[in-house]
Order: sequence, then C-alpha cells, then structure tokens
Amino acid sequence: MPGGRLTQHERRQIALGLADSLAYAEIARRLDRPTSTITREVMRNGGPTAYRADLAHHATAHRAHRRRPTATPRVIASTPAPGRDAQAVAEYAETLTTVLMASGLPRMTARVLTCLYTTDAGSLTAAELARDLRVSPASISKAIAFLEGLSLVRRERDDRRRDRYVVDDELFYQSTLAGARANDQLVATARQGVAILGPDTPAAARLESIARFLTFISESMVRAAEQARTILHTRP
Repeated sequence: MPGGRLTQHERRQIALGLADSLAYAEIARRLDRPTSTITREVMRNGGPTAYRADLAHHATAHRAHRRRPTATPRVIASTPAPGRDAQAVAEYAETLTTVLMASGLPRMTARVLTCLYTTDAGSLTAAELARDLRVSPASISKAIAFLEGLSLVRRERDDRRRDRYVVDDELFYQSTLAGARANDQLVATARQGVAILGPDTPAAARLESIARFLTFISESMVRAAEQARTILHTRP
C-alpha cells in the first residue's frame, strides 16, 4: 500500500470518484489507500459536494508549509478487544473523528466522543481518556463540558467515587430533544423580532416565515424521536 501524501493525480481521481457518487471505501480501493485517508482528505477540503482536486492540493501544500515539524497526535481508540485488527480499529477511529469534526464538533471533542463510542464498556474516566488520547486532563475536561452541553455524554459515579463519562442509546434521544429545544429558542427570538419590527414589514414577514419553519421542524423532531425511541432499545 503506498504511503506518503496524496498526489495531485490521486486527488483528481478522488474528485472523479465523488462525481460518480462512489463510496469512500471504493475510491480508497481504487487508489490502494486506507479509507480513512480518503475520508479525511474530502472532509478537510469542502466535503463531498464541494471538493475540488486542485484547490485541495494547493491548500494541503499551504498547510504543510505553515505547520511546524512536530508529530501530529494519532487518534487512538480504546485498546481493541482480542481478535480485532488494531490497525483497522485505529483507522476507523480516525475516520469517525473526521466525520464528527465535519458535523461541527471541535477536534478534541470529536476525539473524546470517538474514544467513548469505540469502547465496549461505553464509559471511561477522565484519566482513561487522557491516557488513551495522550492529552492533558484539562483538554479532556473542556471537551466533556462541551459534550455534556449537547447531551451527548452523561456523567456517573462508579464504586470508587470516580466520575465516569457514559455514552448510551438513550443519549441519542436526549440529544435530539436538546436540538428541538434549541430550535424553540430561535422561534421565540424570531417572533420577538416580528413584534419589534412591525407585523406588516418585509423584515417581520421574513422572521415569521423562519419561526413557522422552525416550529414545524422542532415538532417533527420531537414526534420522530418519540416514535423511534424504541429502536434504540431493540437489539437486531
């Protein structure tokens, strides 16, 4: 399998593959590269709909020129269980982290969430997260606070009175409700603007349309979450 940075020709092949709606894994197979390499490349350079080979090549060269010559910390999942391919698990962890970052999470927050998602226990202490990710406890604390604010992790005390950070199926439901509540805040603010700007003005009409749209989305999210909640507790 070739190593090193992607060439400009490979980036053009990636762009052609995306245009043909090929999966990242298929593009990676054709280029004899890890799927995680292709995923990171695309997500760092505009995503699947905005990826441009030449722009990506120049952007990568610019980043390499600015970057100091220090080792980049590798994304590490928790110690793989016996029988698992450690290299494949590590590559998957990098891929998941990249996708979580593309969804809007900061890098360290995405690394912490990946570490929690890929441990069979479904929970880790701050010390275990710091060890697995090779970062400071302060970095873990900041990332956990961000995730708790999004209802993506839950804090529990174990029998040794240590805080454990948990990801479980119910958190997906709670996170969806949190998103709906965030929409409700926007709806209230938009309607406040309608009252201030005057109901017969174009600006107020625009805000009222936003409020009605977000109300529909929020109500649909809550309904869908309630209907789908049983899926989270049903094993295939």
